[in-house]
Amino acid sequence: MDVNELFWQASIHDIKKGYNDEATHFTCLLCGEKIEKGIIYPHEGVLFEAEKFMQHHITAAHRSVFHYLNGLHKKMTGLTDHQSHILRLFYEGKTDQEIKEELEIGSATTIRHHRFTLKEKERQAKTFLAMMELLKEQNEKEDSFVPIHKTATMVDDRYNITISEEQQLLEKYFPNGIGQELVRFPKREKHKIVILRAITKIFDETTQYSEKELNEIIQPIYEDYVQIRRYLIEYGFMDRKEDGSAYWIKK
Repeated sequence: MDVNELFWQASIHDIKKGYNDEATHFTCLLCGEKIEKGIIYPHEGVLFEAEKFMQHHITAAHRSVFHYLNGLHKKMTGLTDHQSHILRLFYEGKTDQEIKEELEIGSATTIRHHRFTLKEKERQAKTFLAMMELLKEQNEKEDSFVPIHKTATMVDDRYNITISEEQQLLEKYFPNGIGQELVRFPKREKHKIVILRAITKIFDETTQYSEKELNEIIQPIYEDYVQIRRYLIEYGFMDRKEDGSAYWIKK
């Protein structure tokens, strides 16, 4: 995942910190720098454990998370250049008098107006975030789960797949369409279910196939047709005679 996608998928909590906490390392959300856990990092005579060193990186490379965010394009922050400037001065602890002098503002009332305007934007942002969270929750409710096939041999969390998730996975693994070449056979159980279900739909439910016929259908989709054939049986999508002379879709 590139740093831009990582940043926008992060929680507000992690964005405030400037980094996220992964299993083996910390990743800077601002530039993608990774700090491996379990290592002591020496810097200018000081020893840092991994998270402290990431915090040091944020300061050294980006000054602060606030300054980085404040420096983003106004389309990203929703602030005018003037609002970004005055917000930075507030953050840096400048007095109203110092702000008046730097911005050449004649009245303290104007500064108070800016404070009020920024507070108003904060309230609007909170309201908008709450609305977006509710929208996502509503969409999740409407996104129904793919039904488990009746002949499934192992029913557990691997079948916890929504219709939209299934569609995304099919587009990922079958970029040229179902029935065309499979990019690779996935390792994740949920992904296997989606791929095997899709391959099953290629077959005629009323037909019994010889092993040779079955192989000829699967091979153009995936080179290791033996693996696919085995999983179709193992996951309960297909059945066969004990001697392997006939295969068919389980109903």
